Amino acid sequence: MSQTQAVPAPESTTFGHPHGLFVLFFAELWERFSYYGMRALLVLYMMKGFLQYEEWHAKTVYGAYTALVYMTPFFGGLLADRLLGARRAVILGGLLMAAGHLLMTAQEPTWFYLALGLLIAGNGFFKPNISTMVGRLYPAGSHKKDGAFTIFYMGVNLGAALAPLLCGYVGETYGWHYGFGLATIGMLSGLAMFVAPTLVTQVLILGSALASAWGLWRYKPDNALSIGLNAVIGVALVVAGLIAWRAIGRGGVPEDAGAPPDRQRLAQPGLLGLRRDWTVYLLALLAVPVLALFVSGFASFTSDGLPAKLVSEDLVAEMKADPGRLVQIAAVVVEEISRPAGLLLLVGGIGAALYVLVSSLRLERIARQRMFVVMTLTFFSVMFWAFFEQAGSSLNLFADRNIQRVNAERAVTADMVGQVLRLQPTQAQVGYHDGTELFTLTRLDELRADHEKQPDFEVDWTVAPDNVGMVLAVREDETPASTYQAFNAAFILAFGLLLTMLWAFLDARGWEPSTPTKFGLGILQVGLGFGAFWWGAQQHDARGLVALSWLVWGYLLHTTGELCISPVGLSMVSKLAPRRMVSTVMGTWFLAIAFAQYLAAIISQFTGVSSGGSGEAALPLDTVASYGDVFGNIALTAIGTSLVVFALVPLLKKWMHEDQPAEGAPAGGH
Repeated sequence: MSQTQAVPAPESTTFGHPHGLFVLFFAELWERFSYYGMRALLVLYMMKGFLQYEEWHAKTVYGAYTALVYMTPFFGGLLADRLLGARRAVILGGLLMAAGHLLMTAQEPTWFYLALGLLIAGNGFFKPNISTMVGRLYPAGSHKKDGAFTIFYMGVNLGAALAPLLCGYVGETYGWHYGFGLATIGMLSGLAMFVAPTLVTQVLILGSALASAWGLWRYKPDNALSIGLNAVIGVALVVAGLIAWRAIGRGGVPEDAGAPPDRQRLAQPGLLGLRRDWTVYLLALLAVPVLALFVSGFASFTSDGLPAKLVSEDLVAEMKADPGRLVQIAAVVVEEISRPAGLLLLVGGIGAALYVLVSSLRLERIARQRMFVVMTLTFFSVMFWAFFEQAGSSLNLFADRNIQRVNAERAVTADMVGQVLRLQPTQAQVGYHDGTELFTLTRLDELRADHEKQPDFEVDWTVAPDNVGMVLAVREDETPASTYQAFNAAFILAFGLLLTMLWAFLDARGWEPSTPTKFGLGILQVGLGFGAFWWGAQQHDARGLVALSWLVWGYLLHTTGELCISPVGLSMVSKLAPRRMVSTVMGTWFLAIAFAQYLAAIISQFTGVSSGGSGEAALPLDTVASYGDVFGNIALTAIGTSLVVFALVPLLKKWMHEDQPAEGAPAGGH
């Protein structure tokens, strides 16, 4: 069967949908679990783990990694369409990613970069093609596709919410390798659903759901917010596991879903006389060390073994002193894009943009103007994602250094001054004196690194006069910074369907905002979210700590902004791009996100602090003003950009020609 054909509608269904949808839902859940588990830990691991990278170095690697992760799906989708078929591509991608997560447990720099290369290559094959398989479950023109991708998108975000709560907490509390190990198990569980016998797959589905729910209950901070969030995600996971367990018992994913376009062509000889499919497998493996070099910034070729800094510390200081120097900031961005990963993205992006532009100019007037709308809004989406994707870097470090993460009631009283206490050091001690020595963020990280296998260790603490009012907490009272990465996905689970219902309600009355208006609203909301972070930084306490509520409000606004951009952008491409160009334009959309990821890394450098290892940013007071200034500038830039988009709405709406038949074709979810 050609991959371009959909499989016949099944005779029996689960909740009105093919059984395979819920199996793919669970497989994607575990893939996103592995990816977001990695994202939650990566920057913190590079700075606090065995690598002991300085902050600028960690952010450089993180930016290159996340950018290339979004670039490779363009090529993975192309190879699946032309040769492998979606099913084989998903299995290949899953194996590469599982190997990458497993290799992350090895504490050696070369293996670390090879692990990132495996993850990037694997994601390129897995991410675009599992969405393709969802679409192939339905006959052409099925009205159930939109609902199917909504269900599938919920699986994406259930995995994204689970990852920081489990991988993040276990990795930061019990050891980084345990967090990466959980990501490995999750990826293998998702992959087994394509190759294991039905009974084994059922056991894996239900077993992994129950084990993860137990882990959420067992490994959690001891505060109401964490307990409630973990409980909700745990219940949702078990319910999803039961549904998927039932679905696979009644049929699962049909063999023809994601089949190669031409099986005979696969067996023909390719490079070095190998079969064409084995040629693809070989090229995928050969790409891993190349991708590893790009992520490392070709560090092995420099005299000191380090990539060049994205932004020099002197320039960062000058920019903070005079944030209005936009021309010089732009010059810095242009210079930094010339780095290896940035250059790769720039060449690929320019090539794709020129191809789309030239192809668009050859179209008739209506189709050409629709493509101008797509290109214009894709450009503005780069701005949105560059700001939004601060989540894994600068916002992650902001949460680690400046968000009040300890919740406990017992505190030091005046009559305890001079006593020696046995206590578990937490964020609550940072900024106070242990006798005569000031306890810093650096000291806390050093103690935890020394006692990695004993997370509940205690130290002797001499109570000083400034300790009066200091909270006495245990490790369970402290929420690891990485767990806050779950807010975005949890908010999507909570509000995604509500927003979809709102659009439908407004559409029925002729009030639904246009696609350009939604883009403007999305960029406006990401700006308001950074406004919340900025305002919170202005309200810090005497130690430089910021109330958690400001982080919650910021992430909520970012999520509602994302819901105005991500699904709307995919729908825009499917509706406005000519049918013969939909796949190419969709690939360009993801390349734009990849480029935005790299810009996000450059922006995050301006929140950096001169540091070695976990940082000479000794106290929250040392960093809160830096974060506040940059977040405030991002807020103003994003809000200003949204006003530009709103001003363009009338022209863009005119060019969309909504009164004319659409030439696009349905596309998959993000």
